[in-house]
Amino acid sequence: MNAIVVGGGIGGLTTAAFLQRQGVRVQIFEQAPEIQPVGAGIVLAPNAVRLLRRLDVMGMLQQQALKVRTGWQFRRWHNGQILLAQDMDECESLYGEAAWLVHRADLLDALLAAVDKDSLHLGHQCTNIEQSSSGVTVTFANGASTKGEVLVAADGIHSAVRRQLIGQLGARDSGLCAWRAMIPRDRLPEEFLSPTQTLWLGPGRHLVHYPVSAGRTINVVAFTPAQPGETVESWSAQGKAEDFQAEFAGWDGMVGQLLEAVTQVGRWSVLDRTPISRYTYDRVVLLGDAAHPMLPFFAQGAGQAIEDAAALAASVELAGDWPTALTAYDRVRVPRTAQVQQASHSRSEVNHLPDGPDQEARDDAFAGQDPLRHSDWLYSYDAQAEAKQAVLANDDKTGPRAFSRKGSAVQENNGG
Repeated sequence: MNAIVVGGGIGGLTTAAFLQRQGVRVQIFEQAPEIQPVGAGIVLAPNAVRLLRRLDVMGMLQQQALKVRTGWQFRRWHNGQILLAQDMDECESLYGEAAWLVHRADLLDALLAAVDKDSLHLGHQCTNIEQSSSGVTVTFANGASTKGEVLVAADGIHSAVRRQLIGQLGARDSGLCAWRAMIPRDRLPEEFLSPTQTLWLGPGRHLVHYPVSAGRTINVVAFTPAQPGETVESWSAQGKAEDFQAEFAGWDGMVGQLLEAVTQVGRWSVLDRTPISRYTYDRVVLLGDAAHPMLPFFAQGAGQAIEDAAALAASVELAGDWPTALTAYDRVRVPRTAQVQQASHSRSEVNHLPDGPDQEARDDAFAGQDPLRHSDWLYSYDAQAEAKQAVLANDDKTGPRAFSRKGSAVQENNGG
């Protein structure tokens, strides 16, 4: 069995690593000319960590990652009042893994070490795909082309593969923009170095900070109302540090101290998208943000891409053929990711309540919550086990499947 993976980010590298462990010949094509140590912080929850550990990358990753020990903290915007403090001591006993704070670059380094070095091809931007009864051919901007049995599209939120298959995903303006900054630890006092994910809640906006890269850097991400006509959706888009500080003027002094240490900040629009109803199109499978871009309020973007990769490889392992494996992948991943997308969507409304009765009721409710146990549906999920069950269910009902002879894609009604 062989496969082409378009995209050398978290989803693409994890997919390649898992499939190569199953003996699948995988070639990865990344449009960037080199893998740069860019990006920002990521929270890896137990549902993703258990899969990375099975991939044997956690040993390397843990040298740079920080285990969440003192928990999550929710704080009131104007006075720093702690609304909720989740003790994470029980996380491993409940779910078999802890939550970890990592830098995206550190995770990519660990994943790169897990794939065959000769299988990664840089400087290859996908421009066209063609399916036939015998395979799928991918053409790149540099004139190169390649053919494989299956194409895994892990080329991100602006996926060229998805665009050719089903057009643009219908994107709606969420009314929010995102800010992201990385601050060296020597610019901040000790209180910011604790391995705690701290979330500040205020009217119409919120801010999160936590350390990454073995505590050398503090990751800051925030969401505020967007300006009219603000539609740039790119992590490379830049903002101004003074504008970032102005958005949180009047907030608790700890927030002010944090933002005063910011010298460079990214700023981009947050667009919302409706889930699509399928991720497989004969010989092409969508994965990660190419399949299910989601609002970032549940910290599961990377986690769901990792789940996708593990589920696809587990389906291949048990099915032994691509058509059956892709059918099982589609059956199990579409409802799972749609559930996480909806949870992420709902969180923005809760986080940004204006001061008043609803906000007070929310804050009072935090006192009686146990988010760790409340997240059982998310953290206890085993993507590999669920995928294998889907393969077995397919075998019981229909037996092995085959690709269509033409290999054509069905158009998706996605509002684009």
